[in-house]
Amino acid sequence: MNKLTFGEQIVTCKTGDTVLDTLLNNNLTIPNSCRQGACQSCLMRCLNTKPPAASQIGLKDVLQEQKYFLACICYPEQDMTISLGPQANLFTPATVISKEILNPETILITIACEQPLDYYAGQFVNLRRADGLTRSYSIANSRKHAEKMTFHVRRLAGGQFSQWVHQELSVGDSIEVSDPQGLCFYLPNRQEQNLLLIGTGSGLAPLAGIIHEALEQGHSGEIHLFHGSREMDGLYWIDEMHELQKNHPNFHYTPCVSRGDTPEGVARGRANEVAMSTLAKLKDWRVYLCGHPEMVNQAKIHAFLNGASSKDIHADAFHVASASLD
Repeated sequence: MNKLTFGEQIVTCKTGDTVLDTLLNNNLTIPNSCRQGACQSCLMRCLNTKPPAASQIGLKDVLQEQKYFLACICYPEQDMTISLGPQANLFTPATVISKEILNPETILITIACEQPLDYYAGQFVNLRRADGLTRSYSIANSRKHAEKMTFHVRRLAGGQFSQWVHQELSVGDSIEVSDPQGLCFYLPNRQEQNLLLIGTGSGLAPLAGIIHEALEQGHSGEIHLFHGSREMDGLYWIDEMHELQKNHPNFHYTPCVSRGDTPEGVARGRANEVAMSTLAKLKDWRVYLCGHPEMVNQAKIHAFLNGASSKDIHADAFHVASASLD
C-alpha cells in the first residue's frame, strides 16, 4: 500500500486500487468519465516522482515530461504527491529591468524574479500588478537565460493590463509572476525531427523562445518559422530572424503579410496558408501554432490533414481584440 497526498489530504491506496478509485472512495472529487484511459478527463500531475509508465500511455511527450498521468489507470508503485494541474495561484515577486519597443503596438518587457522559476521555452505565466489585475503572457526567451523572463505585450483596444504596461509600467517597478504553465513547449527528445512554427502578431514570443531553445540544444532537424501580420508594421524582429537564419543553416524564416504591398523577401498571404502551401507534407513533423485563435484552429486542421500526428501538434491561441485574422 502507498500513500497519496492530494492538497491537505493524505489517503492510503490499497494494493490493486487505482489513484482514481482511492480518491473517490475517500470522497475527493476528481473529474472522470471512461475509467479506461481513453477520455483523459482524469488527468493529474505527480509533484514528487515520476508516475508509472503505464499511467502515461497515450499522453503527449510534453505531458509525460511534466509528470502528468491518468488517474484511472495509475496503480501507484510508491508514495505520490499529486494535483490536478499547475499551481497557477503561486506568485513570485519580480522587478522590471528593461522595456523596449518592438513595433507600434508591441513592446518587450524583461523581468528578473526574486527566485528563479523552472520553465520550458514556449510556456506562459500570469503577470499580476499590485491591485490584483492579472493577465497571461508567453515567455519569449529560452531556458539559457532562466534568471530573467521576457514578454511581448501587444496593446489591445480596451485592454486594461496591456494599456498599463505600455503607458505606465516602468523599469524598476515591481510585478508578480506565477509558476509557468502550458503545454506548447520544446523538448529536446527528438532532435532530428523537423519543426514547423506558425505565429501571428505577438504569437512570435513563445515561438522565438522555442527556436532559440532548439538551436541551443543542437536540434539537427529543419526548423521553419512563418510569422504573419495584416500589414508590414505588424511584423517585428525581421532583422534578428534573418541573422539567425544566416548563422543556422537548418533555420528558415518567412515573414508574411495579408494586406498591402509586400517588399522583397516577404510572402503575400496569411502565415498559416503560406506555410501549408510551402510544406504540403508534414508526416513526422512537430508543429507549433501561436497567435490568433482562428489561425490556430485552421492550422491545426491543415497540419493534421497534411500528415502531422495530433500528438505532435502544439497550440497556444491568444486573446484578440477583434475577429479579424492576421
